[in-house]
Amino acid sequence: MAGGKQTPRQKMINLMYLVFIAMMALNMSKEVLSAFGSMNESFTEANEAATVRNNAFNAGLAEKAAEQPKQYKPLQEKAATISAASSDLYNFLAELKAGATKELDDPKDYEAMDKADYFNEVFYKGGKLQPKGEEFISKMNSYKTTVVSTLGDGYADIKKDVMSKFSTGDENNKVVDGENVKKDWLSYHYEGFPLVASLTKMTKIQADVKTTESQVLSAMLQGQQASSLSMSNYEAIVIPEKTAFFSGENFKGKVVLGRFDNSLSFDKVIINDNEMENPGTGTVNLDFAAGNVGQQEIKGLLQFKEGDSIVDLPFTSSYAVIPKPNSAVISADKMNVVYRGVKNPMTISIPGVPSVSANGPGLSSAGGNSKYVMDVTSIKAKEVKINVSGKLPDGTSVSDSKVFRIKEIPRPIGNVAGRDASGGAIRMPRNTASVAQVSAKLPDFVFDLNLNVVSFQFQVQGKPPVTVTGNKLNGAAKAALNGAPRGAVVTLFNIKAKIVGNSSYTLPNISPVFIELTD
Repeated sequence: MAGGKQTPRQKMINLMYLVFIAMMALNMSKEVLSAFGSMNESFTEANEAATVRNNAFNAGLAEKAAEQPKQYKPLQEKAATISAASSDLYNFLAELKAGATKELDDPKDYEAMDKADYFNEVFYKGGKLQPKGEEFISKMNSYKTTVVSTLGDGYADIKKDVMSKFSTGDENNKVVDGENVKKDWLSYHYEGFPLVASLTKMTKIQADVKTTESQVLSAMLQGQQASSLSMSNYEAIVIPEKTAFFSGENFKGKVVLGRFDNSLSFDKVIINDNEMENPGTGTVNLDFAAGNVGQQEIKGLLQFKEGDSIVDLPFTSSYAVIPKPNSAVISADKMNVVYRGVKNPMTISIPGVPSVSANGPGLSSAGGNSKYVMDVTSIKAKEVKINVSGKLPDGTSVSDSKVFRIKEIPRPIGNVAGRDASGGAIRMPRNTASVAQVSAKLPDFVFDLNLNVVSFQFQVQGKPPVTVTGNKLNGAAKAALNGAPRGAVVTLFNIKAKIVGNSSYTLPNISPVFIELTD
């Protein structure tokens, strides 16, 4: 357009063409800014869900550490270090984002976030790196170092991922741009970018923090469990037929390996200095006089071949010989507590007593010997007491009691089309979302309960919520769904469900479900 002499008409056409290009660029810029804003909101929602999930994981790990400190306490200490480092970087980024938007009238007016002045001045001023910029780089490097050092040996894939996600370039925090020019990492990513783009990048780093924390915690727990189940952890275990024996009885029980292998043949078995004949495979059956009243000891040796080597496994154990049983044995078949809203199976017996009588609030016989069911749905107290009595063969009466804690059913997780949002928003086509069934699940709960969703609220981002009765979208909800743009996130919340067969019990609030429309 600049070559040769041009007529006034041609000059006018060229000017109009330039104005047209500028208008197109302006419209595209607004669309891009809005797209960054939508991405930022999606990351934010996913971060909130990940925070809830990681907090629940840490709470469960703390409970395990309290129950089994030797096995889980070191793991909990590592998890605490990772969580503290994650919170430090996450909160620092949150403060940066809050400072950038505090002067805005509407923090979601993304089309107004087209300037780069704020972070240009916060991170650089007069071409010089400012304290906040130095702190940002320091915290990124510190987080990367803390996670990798806390993991220790192993976890190569996770450590490689962490080094990549939280990299700030070379040792001088420099990166090479597309034109093969070295730039400061901070300048390369944040200087000169629209505000909404910088905010979205920071929210993405927060998402990486949450994902890393979740991956690390999960990997460490899986490693602990794999170590516990390792084939190298063979141990000889004495299993008595019962925990106490009457004077004059024979002790009956067996010696097995912790990692039982029925194909393993024993070459030699020594019990209390006596070598057994034909010890068999996998299991050694014991049958000898129990001895006098008091504590008795069993010791011996298992010997078998492993490749070209002979493996010796010494073992020791003890048992008590008592004259008579004097206490009841009461145990919950599936748990050490009882739950409201379900029928808790119970096994109640007294050693040596063929028939017992048991009573307690909500307790009833299940028809079999020693089998009972306890329903504490209507009991308001936090504990329930079971009393047991019976008679020994000689006519002597014995009795005992035990207190059980009463707990509520845990919070169910919302599901759509059989998928839950524990990993963030569910990506789903519009047609699938329109006909999908909404349900609720209780993952890892000790009972398999059938839950029936009776109502929920459905909301398209930026639109008022729609109340739905039943477990599928109604006409109003489908209309709202059809009006949502591609990539929009719709929310199903305030989900209400009932236990099939026990509609009187009120379940805790069900976690919401977020759906990202793919078309």
